[in-house]
Amino acid sequence: MKKINTLWIILKLIFLIVFNSLFFLIGGIEHNASVWISYGFIHFAYIMLLLTPRLISEGNSSSIFGLTLYSISAGYFLIEIIIGTVFIIFSPEGYKAALLVQFCIAGLYGILLITNMIANRHTADAENDRQHQIAYVKNASTKLKGMLDRISDKEAKKNVERVYDAVYSSPIKSHPSFIQMENRIIQYINELEDAVSAGNKENIISLANTLLLAINERNMQLQGKN
Repeated sequence: MKKINTLWIILKLIFLIVFNSLFFLIGGIEHNASVWISYGFIHFAYIMLLLTPRLISEGNSSSIFGLTLYSISAGYFLIEIIIGTVFIIFSPEGYKAALLVQFCIAGLYGILLITNMIANRHTADAENDRQHQIAYVKNASTKLKGMLDRISDKEAKKNVERVYDAVYSSPIKSHPSFIQMENRIIQYINELEDAVSAGNKENIISLANTLLLAINERNMQLQGKN
């Protein structure tokens, strides 16, 4: 692993070594302001390309997020190295043209990068919410189904079956304001599981009725929200 990391570092340094070697060997160290401005912007573009992985939002679509941001950063780097090289070769006396052109390109890059990062963050948050919503119904249904096989009393089992049917048919799409209510339902299910393990019929029926009311309330309020 350490060897791979070292190789990655060397790979990332190759451009800097080659570019700087050519820059100083061919052009020397005496340059005007437009050349040094271009030199700086080319390095900035490359550094941003290297930093792009740290800007990718985590989520199920992180590979897509990464591809989009990499495309933007790579595009900016290629444009900057072309324009920067042109300014370095022709070395105009004034600095304003080099600064204005490359500053505008960097600004456009910043806008594209940040807007895509914001969009990716919204998508990642939506995916996380979706996963939470699916997890609520899936986890609750799985736990309740597992309990049914362990309940021998017919009356208690019938009550738990009603709860299972209510959860299983519950809408997956939720709302952030229902997180506390859904967590409370999960807590009731955990208490019901303890009652099933203890074989306490009365407690099972009582908790099943409480759960059924809570689930129906959640579903009715959710229908009103949507």
